[in-house]
Amino acid sequence: MSTTPTADAAPPEDTPTDQAGGGYRLFLTARSISWTGSAISLVALPLLIYQRSGSPALTGLLTALEAIPYLLLGLPAGAWADRLDPRRVLGRSALASCALLASIPLADAAGLLTTAHLLVAAAGSATALTFSDAAGFRALAALVPPGRMGQATGHLSAVSTIIGLAGPAAGGLLAATLGASTAIAVDAASFAMSAVLMARLPLAPAPCAPPAGRSLRAEIGEGLRWVWNHRLVRTLTLLGIGNSLTAGFITGLVVVVAVRQLDLPSDDGRIGLLYAAAGAGSLLASLLLAPLQRHLPVGWITLGGLATGLLFLAGWSASRTLALGAVTLLGWQATNTLVSLNGIVVRQTLAPLELQARVNTTARIIAWGGQPAGALLGGLAAEHTGLGPALTLGGSGLALSLLAGTPTRLRRRDHLAALAPPAPQPTGTPA
Repeated sequence: MSTTPTADAAPPEDTPTDQAGGGYRLFLTARSISWTGSAISLVALPLLIYQRSGSPALTGLLTALEAIPYLLLGLPAGAWADRLDPRRVLGRSALASCALLASIPLADAAGLLTTAHLLVAAAGSATALTFSDAAGFRALAALVPPGRMGQATGHLSAVSTIIGLAGPAAGGLLAATLGASTAIAVDAASFAMSAVLMARLPLAPAPCAPPAGRSLRAEIGEGLRWVWNHRLVRTLTLLGIGNSLTAGFITGLVVVVAVRQLDLPSDDGRIGLLYAAAGAGSLLASLLLAPLQRHLPVGWITLGGLATGLLFLAGWSASRTLALGAVTLLGWQATNTLVSLNGIVVRQTLAPLELQARVNTTARIIAWGGQPAGALLGGLAAEHTGLGPALTLGGSGLALSLLAGTPTRLRRRDHLAALAPPAPQPTGTPA
């Protein structure tokens, strides 16, 4: 249930592929293959954990461990992305994820698989993906002309959203018919294929030398200062913490809700339909964002998304059937994604080109910081106080962000079209 930047509703006559040639197509293909495998593991990994342990706390811990590496390493990864050859980083990250995930079905076949093994493999793969994500910003900038960056990002988002819609259902079916560990083997194979394609990207093989006299800490600080000094970006980023806190509660407990509240067996392939419904919510948000940003102030979109998300969360907490659970989860995911994408597009619009990787990784770490905490707290609360109180507690993140954001400048009529991008500034200070 991840979020990525979205494209405008109507693409221009010539696409990023037309201008960037085969490099962009190769990058998009490699990403699509690995995203497909990850969408399958999105269902298979928590299913395998819950089947082996029966513990909501460990299921929530899995979601937390998948998020923590980005929080710990995202800042240096963003700065390193400006120094290293992105082709090597992307290829080696994919190979590392392949090896870690392939160890799960191999250990299962040998009768050696443990819950600790699953948690370590998930955390290690997430660590590799942190560097892949940062290198992806720089690779995209090298493959696509600056004027087509938004459209290229939109194409990637469209493919990712469609995969997020269909992939989890396929993951649930694979896990139900062939076993969850076999489904994870498919994800490992997808990373191997992605690594082969990333190695063929038409990028300069030599790493970029760091600026003379500049330390890694100084480059990280440049991105941090820009995010903090820009009032609108800072506000949207901080409100994202509450949004992601609730997201951690919800995503970490989807399997638990399906089993305990919707009365589905833990090996029921229909659990994947819930993840597919969440993917449909992300797709809906992607389609709605561009027209909403044309007609509504960006602050209103965020505040409205937070308020509507609370309503859908109440419906998800009260669901007792698969149909109602899928509909309410779809609605909640749509609002959650809308709030996230709105903040992403605003900072992509305002940040200087030379700071895009650092600004985006910095803001993601801050805004996404609540997710691992929410996943861990949600699992612990469900285990010790019950599922109902855990879901109620999960709404606190949305409620706090809504209360904190209402008295801010987000009430002003600041439309995206009026937010002119700043001129490049060496110091990284926003205009």
